[in-house]
Amino acid sequence: MTALRISVMLLGAIAMANLVAGLFFLRFWQQSRDRFFMLFASSFFLEAVNRAALALSPQPNDGTPIFYCVRLLAFLLILAAIADKNRR
Repeated sequence: MTALRISVMLLGAIAMANLVAGLFFLRFWQQSRDRFFMLFASSFFLEAVNRAALALSPQPNDGTPIFYCVRLLAFLLILAAIADKNRR
């Protein structure tokens, strides 16, 4: 098995894990209607789509600016959720 195949397989596993985490936070949001959980769910869903797109790209490279910017946006959503929760 080549390193590229292993890398793609691991990216798929990470995407699935992010999707599962997003579903958990979405369930917590449905129960509580707290914006904190919705922002966390959005962040994990965004990261899942990012990892899946990275795995499907011809030459997966984590340092590509578009993938890096999407990951930055996901982390900024988490920071916004924390700041919003502590502001109230």
